[in-house]
Amino acid sequence: MVNSGKKILIVDDEAVIRRILTTRLSMVGYQVVSAADGLEALQIFTAEAPDLVVLDVMLPKLDGYGVCQKVRETSEVPIIMLTALGDIADRVTGLKMGADDYIPKPFSPKELEARIEAILRRVGRSHPTELAENLTEEQALTIGTLRIDLPKRQVYLNDTRVRLTGMEFDLLKLLVNRSGESISRTEALEEIWGYSPRNGGDLRVVDVHISRLRSKLERDPKSPEYIHTDRGVGYFFRRLSDLSHAIGA
Repeated sequence: MVNSGKKILIVDDEAVIRRILTTRLSMVGYQVVSAADGLEALQIFTAEAPDLVVLDVMLPKLDGYGVCQKVRETSEVPIIMLTALGDIADRVTGLKMGADDYIPKPFSPKELEARIEAILRRVGRSHPTELAENLTEEQALTIGTLRIDLPKRQVYLNDTRVRLTGMEFDLLKLLVNRSGESISRTEALEEIWGYSPRNGGDLRVVDVHISRLRSKLERDPKSPEYIHTDRGVGYFFRRLSDLSHAIGA
């Protein structure tokens, strides 16, 4: 099967949800492991090294925010959070903790499958035809103190490795590839996450990821040098020709 070998960790305290998702995801070729509480989730995560985590917020022993925070201390594995909380601010909390996406409950298992597939496909592939001019997948882009190593999907600031999640890296690469061009939040969501926004809350996924990138890459996130806001339009990476940069192997 196309998804053979990819392992998904399902974390939810509702047995029926774990059973439904395990059955459906197994049917389309994923290996599936599951946990019923936050502490068990961390133990299984360490033992099984999954390729993606589906993580409920409301969990016994340790909530989903705590699990996400602990995972992010050592791993950039994709995390999709499930939340029954109605407040957008509560959903954004998970994104700020390092989640890649969220789906509010009740949700469609089919939609979750599509989100999982899109994220794993995005994180696991490269786009040589979309790269900045004269840049290939065998090269790295240096912009001042920022270095983007495309083959290794790694970013360095002042020669120090900056830990980015797969989705953060792809969002950064999209912005750099189209430097100087404003990209709307809708376009970014469709290009990177693979779905169209149903409401303004969905666009917060992009906003929070931009904020996370700025906090990791900018000397002063409130006065960014690289990633700028085009109010009413979207975001853009400062035009490469306006920055001190060099391209090399």
